This record gives sequence, C-alpha cells and structure tokens, in this order.
Amino acid sequence: MALRQMLFNTRSMFSTPGLARFSTKSNPYLVKVGIPEFLNGIGNGVESHVTKLESEIRDFQKLLVIRTLRLKKLGVPCKHRKLILKHTHKYRLGLWRPRAQPVKP
Repeated sequence: MALRQMLFNTRSMFSTPGLARFSTKSNPYLVKVGIPEFLNGIGNGVESHVTKLESEIRDFQKLLVIRTLRLKKLGVPCKHRKLILKHTHKYRLGLWRPRAQPVKP
C-alpha cells in the first residue's frame, strides 16, 4: 500500500511539466522602502543615523551596496555598521524586509 502511494505521488509530481513547486524569487514589497524605513526596521539604535545617511547617500540603492569603510567615514559606530551591512545583505537576497507598520512595545 505504501509503495503504491509513493508511486502515485511521484507520477503526479512529474505530470505537470514546467511548473516548479518552489520559487527562488522574493515576494514583491508592499511598501516603498527608503533609507528611513529601512533603518527604522533594523532598530537597535540604528535609526539615529537616518539624517546623516540620507544627506550623504541620498539613494536607497546606494545604501544596499555601501561598504564598511564608507560607513566608518560617516561616523557610524561598529555595532551599527555590522547591523546595517547584515540587513542590507539579507534584503538583497530577499530574506528580510522592514515591516510595513512599526511594532509597538
């Protein structure tokens, strides 16, 4: 009985060619993400650098490819640099995104 179920499931899985079961594409973002929304989504005090980064970088796409030395020159502390770089990497991969509504404690 179990062998028959396995064979049936195998046939049904391959019977629809061209349809993938899993997708590697990330879901589209429902809210427009800018530098303030991104840094507020990270939290942990990183949002204190919003004005500094907005005035120097001016573009969210540039923030996604920024290097640690540039952040260091802007005066961002090491702990916050690590958080920004970690979350930009996750955002580029589609594994993380800031919440649409901030979480209230």
